[in-house]
Amino acid sequence: MKEITYGPIQLLVFVFENPDFNGQIRLELDSVIEKGIVRLIDLLFLWKDRDGSVVSMAATELDEKERIDFGAFIGGLIGFGAYGKEGAVAGMEAGALVAALENYGITDKDILEITEAIPENTAVAIFIIEHLWAKNLNQAISEAGGILISQGILSLNY
Repeated sequence: MKEITYGPIQLLVFVFENPDFNGQIRLELDSVIEKGIVRLIDLLFLWKDRDGSVVSMAATELDEKERIDFGAFIGGLIGFGAYGKEGAVAGMEAGALVAALENYGITDKDILEITEAIPENTAVAIFIIEHLWAKNLNQAISEAGGILISQGILSLNY
């Protein structure tokens, strides 16, 4: 059986109206990263202040080779889902190229559109995280012949 390379990947998008950042989010993110629970694939943070000025921050835990490998992996999945085996090959090539450019498909134009869309004194955070805690579970399920057919997140506190 093929070894599972990645844990489940999740995209999270948060909006903060009248944000009151005190460093707690960063402390919690650092904590789960240090414990090996998640890996930060990508983070894009945009904050438009009361005057309309925009501050942005991006972060990743991936080095250049990992970015390219990850981009190829995600591009292949998207391509396969849309166009089968031929799409997977094209998706892998495109994903590796996009990741090499360090934008994971979020272009400067996309960032501009997001910042224009959010009101003053609002922030947006886009996280792509890998659930490392589930990597071995995924491997065991795969070895038992299991195939994921559906997944979802229940958000009780949002």
